Amino acid sequence: MPNLEAGIEQPVTDRHASRPMYPQDRTAECASLEERVFSMKKRFLAMYKKAHAGHIGSSLSCAEILVFLKFAWMRDDDTFILSKGQAAAALYSLLAEANVLTPSQIDSFYEEGTRFPAHPPFDVLNKIPFATGSLGHGLSLCAGMALGAMLHGHDRRFFCLTSDGELNEGSVWEAALFIAHRKLTNVVWLVDRNGIQGIGRTEEVMALEPLDAKLRAFGFHVVAADGHDFASLLAAREECTRVLAGQDVPVAILAKTSKGHGIRAMQDTVDSHYLPLDDTQYEQALAELTHAHEAAVRGYRNAG
Repeated sequence: MPNLEAGIEQPVTDRHASRPMYPQDRTAECASLEERVFSMKKRFLAMYKKAHAGHIGSSLSCAEILVFLKFAWMRDDDTFILSKGQAAAALYSLLAEANVLTPSQIDSFYEEGTRFPAHPPFDVLNKIPFATGSLGHGLSLCAGMALGAMLHGHDRRFFCLTSDGELNEGSVWEAALFIAHRKLTNVVWLVDRNGIQGIGRTEEVMALEPLDAKLRAFGFHVVAADGHDFASLLAAREECTRVLAGQDVPVAILAKTSKGHGIRAMQDTVDSHYLPLDDTQYEQALAELTHAHEAAVRGYRNAG
C-alpha cells in the first residue's frame, strides 16, 4: 500500500507484478483471449445491426484492447474509463462477456428510453463510473480518481483508453501534465492509435506525430504495441509492470490499430465511424470475422 510520510506523496506502484511468462503460457493465454474477443465482436455487431447504428469502426478498433485489459491485466478493484465513448457497444459487450451485464440488459441498446445508449451513461452501474459522451475528458477523470486513491492509501489502479482523435483536446494534455507531475503511477493510459477521427485522418486534421516523443517529453514511459495482437499487448503489460515496479514514472501504451479492423469493407475508412451495416454487409462481416478467428485458433494450436 502507498504511504504518506511527512506530507510527501509516495508514488503508487504496481505491486501485483505478473509472473514471468513462458512461451506455452503466452500461447494459451492468447488463445483464451482470442475466444473472448470473437464472442464479444459477434455480440456487438448484432447490437449495431439491430439498432441500425454507426460507430462500428470505433468498437472494432479497440475490441482486443478491452478484452486484454479486462481478462489479462485488471484486478476486480481496478477502474476502467472508456474515454472514447463512441465505442460504448464494445464496452457493453465486454461487460456481458464478463457476466456483469446480461444479454437482455443490452438488448435495448440505442433504443428510446434505454439505459444503454450510444455513449456510456452515468449512474447505470459502477463499472461505468462516468458518462463519456463528450470526448477528451476521460484521462482527466482518471487522474482525479487516481490521486484520490493515492491520498487515501488505496491500492487501486486506473486504466484509461483514449482515441487518438481526442488528443486534439487540450484537456487531455492538461491531464497528462498532471499525471506526470503528481507521479500517478496507478494510472495506465492507452491510446487507440487508428489514425482516423470523425472528419478525416488524424495527421490531416491536426498532426500528432511524433506522438511517442511528445508523451515522453511530458514525462511518460511510452510502450508501443500492436493493438490487435494479444502477444504484443501482453508484452506491453510486462514492460509496464517492470517500469512501474522500479521507477516513479507513469506509463502510456500507444496501441497501433485499424479502424473497422477485420471487416474488409470498413477497415481503415472514415466511413466506418458512421455507417451502419445492411443485411448483406452484416453476414459478410460475420463470415470474415469467423474466418479470421478460425485462422488465429489454428495458429495458437500449432504454436502450442
